[in-house]
Amino acid sequence: MEERQYLSRVRAFLKKKGWEYEYTEEDGLGSIDFSYRGVPYHIWEFEENGERGAETNLYHGGRQQEVLGDYEEELIREMKRW
Repeated sequence: MEERQYLSRVRAFLKKKGWEYEYTEEDGLGSIDFSYRGVPYHIWEFEENGERGAETNLYHGGRQQEVLGDYEEELIREMKRW
């Protein structure tokens, strides 16, 4: 199966930082799992009513939050703060 490079900016950021991650893709939506300082994080793309977004626990380790709009930029901005 050919990867379409969803979440490509987030994956490029993780790679640049040298953080290992797992990427999967299903039904045209990407998903990333990685750990940072022993805390597991997850980014999952979704599409609802024609709008794409991501659900993640980047902001609150144990709680999921939805990010809409340019969600990749927003997620990268949060990870840069770490």
